[in-house]
Amino acid sequence: MTSSDTATPAFQITVKPSGRLFTANPDETMLAAGIRAGVGLPYGCKDGACGSCKCKKLEGVVVHGPHQSKALSPEEEALGFVLTCCGIAHSDVVLESRQVTSEGALPIRKMPTRVTLMEKMSADVMLLKLQLPANDTFAYHAGQYVEFILRDGARRSYSMANAPHTQAAGGGLELHIRYMPGGKFTEHVFNAMKEKEILRIEGPYGSFFLREDSPKPIVLLASGTGFAPIKAVIEHMQFKGITRPATLYWGGRRPADLYMDAWVKAKVAEMPNLSYVPVISDALTVDGWTGRTGFVHQSVLQDFPDLSGYQVYACGAPIVVDSAKAAYTTQADLPEDEFYADAFITEADKVHEPVTA
Repeated sequence: MTSSDTATPAFQITVKPSGRLFTANPDETMLAAGIRAGVGLPYGCKDGACGSCKCKKLEGVVVHGPHQSKALSPEEEALGFVLTCCGIAHSDVVLESRQVTSEGALPIRKMPTRVTLMEKMSADVMLLKLQLPANDTFAYHAGQYVEFILRDGARRSYSMANAPHTQAAGGGLELHIRYMPGGKFTEHVFNAMKEKEILRIEGPYGSFFLREDSPKPIVLLASGTGFAPIKAVIEHMQFKGITRPATLYWGGRRPADLYMDAWVKAKVAEMPNLSYVPVISDALTVDGWTGRTGFVHQSVLQDFPDLSGYQVYACGAPIVVDSAKAAYTTQADLPEDEFYADAFITEADKVHEPVTA
């Protein structure tokens, strides 16, 4: 193919071992093509920053757009790994991605929503409730996220904090917004937004949701507002009667960062299969904290030195998610394909360093 060709054909993407097939158009990333075709590839940020979509290329030619080396290092690329979120097929391609599921793909919709509740959960966390158009129900998996489409076309991503079945009784979608100083969206939420405001959203996005076909016990790991999608997963487990043992580790700097601690404790009382370990890293004397301290991902290792028979679902700051994956797969024998994550990438995190060959 040359740039002078008037019509560049689409290429076929094959995903092993599932056998799923789809076609990618010229200049379309493989992830965008997969989403368009309803194929549930794993992904997170869609911007080359988190590495959640990384998989092995078995055959074909893939050219990457800008991305961070922590998401895909030059050494990994040399070994044949690719990021589907910024990788463009230049031939037919065969990928190996074990997290592909037909269940993961739901119709992506764009719709208006109305803010019906704003509740400050802590000094820097706002709970929003969004009402959908009349008689509408939004299909998503507990753990997925939506993108707000701002007036200038910019987008900001937030996870649903409630399970799908709660929409009717709960008044729509629940989101937990952390204040980011200078943030285009969060400055508006905390300083200018009023109830009844109309916002546009698009989704659902993301491959973070409970794999219900597994009998394995579960570790749920959350830092800060990474608790939001975990909350949705817990509600879904209770609703579906899923009784696999699950232990939630929720980490914050100060106790106030665990802004729904009472909610979790109430769920533990209702769900015999659910345990809860709050972890604080920077408690002050005035906090009177007597619980676990240190880094939340390390508390998991202290309690579960062998994770070979577990699934881990991790959400929150990229440093926590990345540290957890590295530690659990190398020190506790967790299979890499049993680590499911949603790293909360901020706009600052998306700044790409130069990609070196």
